[in-house]
Formats: sequence, C-alpha cells, structure tokens
Amino acid sequence: MSKSFDELLSKVKSCGRKKLSVAVAQDEPVLEAVELARKEGIAAPVLVGDKAKIEEIAKKLSIDLTQGYEIVDVADVEEAATAAVKLVHDGDAEMYMKGCLETKQFLKSVLNKEVGLRTGRPLSHVCVFEIPGIDRLLFLTDVAFMPYPTLEDKKIIIEYTVDVARACGIEMPKVAPLAAVEVVNDKMPVTVEAAELTRLNEAGEIKNCIVDGPLSMDLAIDPSAAEHKAGAKDRKIVGDADILLFPDIHAGNLVYKTIVRLATVKNGNILTGTKAPVILTSRSDTVEVKLNSIALAAVVASSLSK
Repeated sequence: MSKSFDELLSKVKSCGRKKLSVAVAQDEPVLEAVELARKEGIAAPVLVGDKAKIEEIAKKLSIDLTQGYEIVDVADVEEAATAAVKLVHDGDAEMYMKGCLETKQFLKSVLNKEVGLRTGRPLSHVCVFEIPGIDRLLFLTDVAFMPYPTLEDKKIIIEYTVDVARACGIEMPKVAPLAAVEVVNDKMPVTVEAAELTRLNEAGEIKNCIVDGPLSMDLAIDPSAAEHKAGAKDRKIVGDADILLFPDIHAGNLVYKTIVRLATVKNGNILTGTKAPVILTSRSDTVEVKLNSIALAAVVASSLSK
C-alpha cells in the first residue's frame, strides 16, 4: 500500500514507463514535470503541439528532446488536442495530459465523440493528498468537477475512487460520506443519502470497499475524536477513512483549497470516468503537483492494463 507519493513513484517505476500524450505541450511547467516523470522512469512522453515552441521551451529548461521523446507537430490548439487525445483513444498512449490550453478546450477533446475518451458515464475528479500527521494517502472527491451529485452520482463517484485507491495498493478502502453530523436527519438530505450509500455497500451493491456514513470530518480522519462522541468507537470508520466523499463541490473545493493554502502537503489529481487516466491540472499548480498527478495516472494506467 502506497502511504506517500515517494512510495507511489516507486510503485510506478516497478510497472515500467507509460506512454503519456500531452495536448498542446508548449507549456513550461508541464514540460518540466514531464521531464521529471521521464527521468523517474514513469513516463514515455509524446508531445503534441507547436514543435518550434516546444523546442524553444525545452532548450530553456535544458531538456534533451532526443532522449525518450516523441514530438507531433500540430500548431493549431484545437487540432493538437484532437490529435493528442486520439493517440490515447487508439491505444497508442496510455495517459492524457493537459498542456497550454483552456480547460474547456481540453475537456472538449476528452468528450470528442469520435476520438475522445467517453465511457457514457459521468466524469468525476479525485484529488490525492499526503498530509503530515496522517499515516496514509487521503483521497478527496469530488472537489472540482461534479457540482451537485445525486445519490446515483455519489455511488458512481465511490466506484471510481475505490478503483483509484485500489490501484494505489489499498485493497479495501474505507469510504466516509461526509456531513455535518453523524446521525440521520430527514431535514438534512445529505445525511439520508450517506446512510443509503452505507446500506447499498452492506447489500453488496457498492463493492470492494467499506462505506460508513454519515460521518463528520473529525470522526473520519481523527481517531481521537471517537473518544468524545457516544457510540463512535463502534463505527466501521473511526478516524481511519481513506476516501472522503463530499456532499457537493462547494464543501469539497473549500476543504481542498484550505488544505493547499494552510498546510505543507503533497497532492496530485486525475479525472475519472474516462477510458484512460486524464491529468487535468491547473495552471497555478506546481511542478510537483503535476508530477504527482502523472504518477497517480501511471499507477491507474498500470492497473487498467492488468
């Protein structure tokens, strides 16, 4: 089981390089992260975009493009994204990464009916955190993509995230559907849905994990919290949740940004619900976040190939 991103990187190295297609690759932080991934032995990059601009940035970063790189010269942004995603669609690459283009343009290529990575199911987002003081990786979902998930959406999100966690070596991840309280209250629909997700898990309709909700955040991640709450010690999750399922994008995004801004952490994230792992990072994300996201995608890609 990977408990840190260093362990995750080691896990990927043992699986061999995964072919990484980068859409509109003329982006300095992206190329820097891709080069680190290549040096770590986890990615074989295919850079799709304006070749002259890619070479200019590579020269600035002292990247030798003759060492393990392929370049597909497509100057137009939309055409480059289409060409890059087609490589993954056709099986010529195993991961797809956003470069120097707008998120909506990138997602348009992911959802392209002819050459995209659609599965017919909703897309979601998983963020993985390594946080000091917590002895495991935490999987947060959905913090960036699905605004107001329905009960059925939450079931699907759990299934996606469990697959990611299992790819990282967590055989039976513990899933905490979060709420403000731990008891079911008909006036708080989030608690009702959390209890229903727990029932579906117990009935075998949500597999390969342990679901226990509704749970407050403290009881989900802090074992000592159980000492102060009646009956908490008898829960299936007592401060040892692996997956935090948020009730909506507001709760998830607020927690995500609070952690990133106020704590010294490592994180990476990928889109889920696609035919292959999709690395959708923000332009404000650090090179380390981009590298961690590539590593996460590579682990998932390795799992899909088994």
